[in-house]
Amino acid sequence: MEKVVLGNTGLEVNRLGFGGIPIQRVSEKQAVETVLHAIESGVDFIDTARAYTNSEHRIGMALKQTDKKVFIATKSHEKTPDGVQENLETSLKELQRDYIDLYQCHAVRDDEDYNHLISSGGVLEVLQKAKEQGVIGHIGATSHSLDLMEKIIGDGLFETIMVCFSFLEPAAEKRIIPKAIEKGMGVLAMKPFSGGVIENASLALKYVLNVPDVLILGGVERIELFDENWKVFQGSYDLDDADRKEIEDIRSHFDKVFCRRCDYCQPCTEEIPIQFVLGMRSMVKRMGTEALEGDRLAGMIEKARGCSECGECETRCPYELPIPELIKKNVAWADEQKKSL
Repeated sequence: MEKVVLGNTGLEVNRLGFGGIPIQRVSEKQAVETVLHAIESGVDFIDTARAYTNSEHRIGMALKQTDKKVFIATKSHEKTPDGVQENLETSLKELQRDYIDLYQCHAVRDDEDYNHLISSGGVLEVLQKAKEQGVIGHIGATSHSLDLMEKIIGDGLFETIMVCFSFLEPAAEKRIIPKAIEKGMGVLAMKPFSGGVIENASLALKYVLNVPDVLILGGVERIELFDENWKVFQGSYDLDDADRKEIEDIRSHFDKVFCRRCDYCQPCTEEIPIQFVLGMRSMVKRMGTEALEGDRLAGMIEKARGCSECGECETRCPYELPIPELIKKNVAWADEQKKSL
């Protein structure tokens, strides 16, 4: 199986890792069985996060049932030293480990967010201390903003980065990945299926696996789905003419409705987190309908109701998305989904 070394960390793992989001939305038994099956099949890198509700706990249960070596990565959204320290301690407990191989600052949004993390006495210092104490092995950062990711790479304060990469979001291939690799940073690719938008998982995986030196994180909640992905990983990644045509057809279909998370539409006069509202359906598909009742998503929906349809965001969107229209449709969709809860 094809391996990748994550930059200067020295961590060598199979190029297809396991993403911990989807196992939240199934029974505990099914989740643990799926994770354990993935490990026994050869997966040796699992990524999760404190924000993924029960994911860490379920992964921890699976890890206790195998003696195979598995590298574990998790993440924290917290922006304060005390908050990230508490998250780290909780992660260790839930994962049933005394050491986490890669700990990441989760979804760093903008320059203000980033500067706060790296400031004196901030989150980065807490994680560096934890590394010195042997509690974590390496420190990474994740972001949906390619502009910010370029800054993170340039500063070189983190050992790994995690970036969105799929054939619906291909920009990282030329803009981010080569720069990170040249800098000696490990590259983790999230959302190879664009959050479940791309239904042809085989095609999506072949596309991203064609780019070398990148760890691909594919999340699944069922054994049969894992087996399909693992078969692709062990086979040929060649794309034929039919594959390329399908990719272009899918791109064309989603061209004016799929948010690429660039955030060029911001700032919103109503403080609506536009990329999250436009990606709401994908989030619910991955995390389950119950996510609509969580404080985070519920708050976003309520802000979205206040859209004044001023149109400023549309003038800034490089993809010319009809943003106010999409916001309105997604709020209506969320209201309809909540009726079934």
